[in-house]
Amino acid sequence: MKRVLVVEDEASIREMLTLNLKMAGWEVLEAGSAERALELMHREEPCDAALLDIMLPGMDGLSLCETIRRDNNDIGIIIVSAKGQESDKIRGLSIGADDYITKPFSVSELVARLEALTRRIKRSGSPKAEAEPEQLVSGPFVLDEKSRVLYKAGAPIDLTQVEFQIMELFFRNPATALVREKILEGVWGKNYYGDVKIVDVNIRRLRMKIEDEPSNPQHILTVWGYGYRWNA
Repeated sequence: MKRVLVVEDEASIREMLTLNLKMAGWEVLEAGSAERALELMHREEPCDAALLDIMLPGMDGLSLCETIRRDNNDIGIIIVSAKGQESDKIRGLSIGADDYITKPFSVSELVARLEALTRRIKRSGSPKAEAEPEQLVSGPFVLDEKSRVLYKAGAPIDLTQVEFQIMELFFRNPATALVREKILEGVWGKNYYGDVKIVDVNIRRLRMKIEDEPSNPQHILTVWGYGYRWNA
């Protein structure tokens, strides 16, 4: 059974989310604070996904996201923000969230996003056909699809599952200009509800990890007014 951690300080909202997620087939862990969430994550079996409200007592949801991501690149993280908190959404994606959803939202949309997120993660970790190479090589980079690790000149680079899937897309389409919508569809799926700018935020995050000079990228190049192109 899929397991999700719901971190929401308003008990009525948390109970409503828990009830509906259980009805949709999820096992749910509940936490009213970031501190309680971290306690559960250390004590319980791993979760497939986490739903983090930004406004929490004590440590906020963004700090919690950053803390979780430091130790776990596999869990899917969705940030919940109030309408108009654009800077919080961008920061959440920049520090490791895979997606965000804006209040008020429908439970059906939330379930759809959670299902899509966990499908992507499971698909990205599934065994490849024997005929497909387990390692993709591009210049000084090696993408090991078995261990889910990217290497640059032999040094490993930690990537989230979403970042790894973007790199897979680049490696399989070298020197090809990819429109943002194609990247969105290839990584987040055809039925993704969110904004295409999630692509730009993840590209910025990837550049910080793989480029010698992120402000002057040599590998992930911008195709102005269109998208991005991989250059080994």
